[in-house]
Amino acid sequence: MIALLRLVAVALFAIFMFVFGCGYCLLSPRNPKHVFTFGRQFAKMARVFGIKLEFRLPPDAYHRGQHIYIANHQNNWDLFTVSGAVTPKVVTVGKKSLAWLPLFGQLYWLSGNILIDRANKAKAKGTIDQVVASIKQSDVSVWMFPEGTRSRGRGLLPFKTGAFHAAIGAQVPIIPIVCSSTGNIKLNRWNNGHVIVEMLPPVSIDGYGKEDVRKLATQCRDLMEQKLMALDNEVAQRNEAEGVRV
Repeated sequence: MIALLRLVAVALFAIFMFVFGCGYCLLSPRNPKHVFTFGRQFAKMARVFGIKLEFRLPPDAYHRGQHIYIANHQNNWDLFTVSGAVTPKVVTVGKKSLAWLPLFGQLYWLSGNILIDRANKAKAKGTIDQVVASIKQSDVSVWMFPEGTRSRGRGLLPFKTGAFHAAIGAQVPIIPIVCSSTGNIKLNRWNNGHVIVEMLPPVSIDGYGKEDVRKLATQCRDLMEQKLMALDNEVAQRNEAEGVRV
């Protein structure tokens, strides 16, 4: 019964966001400010799923210069958790097929996000060049999922190098964002416990050239893996203390 009520709530929310969200975006199509606006709205839905969502962002998170943001990509719950960590003037890079998802896909494109064709390496490289050009020619930052696909409970997957090519090409720092594991969240469980999303300090790309892309990717992955383990341990302790079984 709980699962059914939540599915109904999600359906109503999706319809509302599509109708009013797309209408709002049409007033200034593909404006980067929309990603921040809708990211916060989607994160508010976490409460509907019984998730106690906590964001750990530095005081200047909304007033920084340009960066490449990277985050772990777990499952569909990312839409209602890590999305709330998106900061102003940030667009995300997603796979091209997202544009065909009913309701969400159209809003995703109109919000100004960048779509990449991962099946075509030439087009994918062109998109990375586009990311670099967007950063150099504007004041936007870019958010990418370096794993390239959902991990679905398999831990932090190996990183692809696109985000790090973009950071070196645009000469901007990298900011890792880590969300604690969400694989145990259940639609039919009233209380799904805590989820913590933390923004790590910037990783400088000074001294890194194109030949150091893999080294930079490994450095960032190691930082994120350590933080993921720490957050998961903290969440487990807090859930246990509150008698929450997940």
